[in-house]
Amino acid sequence: MRRRLYFLLPNVQSAKVVHNELLLAKIDERHQHVIARDGMELEDLPEAGLRQKSDIIHGLQLGVVIGGLTGMVLAAIAVMLDMIVPGIEAWSVASLTGGGAFLGAFASTMVAVNVSNTRLTQFKPDIESGHILYMVDVQFQRIEEITQLVKSHHPEADMRGLDPQIPAFP
Repeated sequence: MRRRLYFLLPNVQSAKVVHNELLLAKIDERHQHVIARDGMELEDLPEAGLRQKSDIIHGLQLGVVIGGLTGMVLAAIAVMLDMIVPGIEAWSVASLTGGGAFLGAFASTMVAVNVSNTRLTQFKPDIESGHILYMVDVQFQRIEEITQLVKSHHPEADMRGLDPQIPAFP
């Protein structure tokens, strides 16, 4: 299980040095993400993608749950009102639940793509003032090692916490 560490760095040059040190510490580039003010040139730093910048994961999870429950309730109502052919009630409930989960996931993901990641709101003022948000996804066992690596070599780096877990999908 990976955890996401958040560091605020004062400029791109500092972020490039941290990036190189993390690569030497065997943290893959795909586990490093950088967010900066719009228009700021990040050069060869790994810019955060859609999963990091939007609430797509949260939207997907919420859509599956709400859509699945809605489908299940509607299927149960249809069974109670004898709107389903006798003998296929279980299949109907299962298919309506699955269909509701799929439709809920689709609809909520389409909305969540356009919503900023709520976990990043606390960093917005710092990013707008020119700081670089550096996010690193590390194994639980390496949290202390990576935190000490960044803090010891970069006193200007501001450790801003960690996420409890990184979703395994998508």
